[in-house]
Amino acid sequence: MRSVEVQILGQSYSIKTDDEEAYIRSLAKYIDEKLKEIYSVAPSINQSRAMVMAAFGITDELFKLRMELQRLDGMIEEKTKILSNFLEE
Repeated sequence: MRSVEVQILGQSYSIKTDDEEAYIRSLAKYIDEKLKEIYSVAPSINQSRAMVMAAFGITDELFKLRMELQRLDGMIEEKTKILSNFLEE
């Protein structure tokens, strides 16, 4: 495990990880961008509240993508059954 130094809103964070440095940096950049979006709308918001709002936004994206993945998996399963029935005839 190694440490990757990242910057979020000008503050340094040391992340211990087995993942690639570029991947960790891309995560930090994404978080930084989400926080900057929040601060652009509410510049006087305190940091804790901004972090929670960013976490909710990112979690919302994650849950919506999971639901879409489940929908697509169901669609693939349905199409596979249809194709399988054609092959059995």
